[in-house]
Amino acid sequence: MYRHTAILALILALMPFIVSLTLRMRDATSGIWREVTKFGTVGLLAFVLDNGGYTLLVFGLPGAGGGPMRGAAVQASVLATVVATLFSWVANRYWTYRERHRKNAVAELVLFTVVNLIGVAITAGAVFLSRHLFGLDSALSDNTARISGWAVATLVRFFTYRRYVFVAA
Repeated sequence: MYRHTAILALILALMPFIVSLTLRMRDATSGIWREVTKFGTVGLLAFVLDNGGYTLLVFGLPGAGGGPMRGAAVQASVLATVVATLFSWVANRYWTYRERHRKNAVAELVLFTVVNLIGVAITAGAVFLSRHLFGLDSALSDNTARISGWAVATLVRFFTYRRYVFVAA
């Protein structure tokens, strides 16, 4: 009987610590999931803006006979990507990381752009490896490499934004 009482006393003594730890873990995980959801939403919208903008610029609306930049696909791609990147920075700055952005917006935008260029290099690097190291050149292998590179680049962006770009400074 004494043994059960001692175990019960130990459990009751540890209960405030266990409850506190559980609440902290819940708050930390709910905060990160909220951040992941916002980050993902911004990324999805930027993806649609980039690809949709490119398609409208080059191909136009259905039946329109082409977009305003139909003869300049590369420039249209650059323009659509720049617009999507600026959208992504504004949305992440003022929504996803609204409590943690820098006072110097220009420095933050420069860091953001550098991180995004690294992300582009990761995605392009996956295609390069697929084509030149593994000798794969089908649409399936290119898209698989792009999606794999995009997934890695997205993780790099998420953690780099949190650690270096959107910090109160």
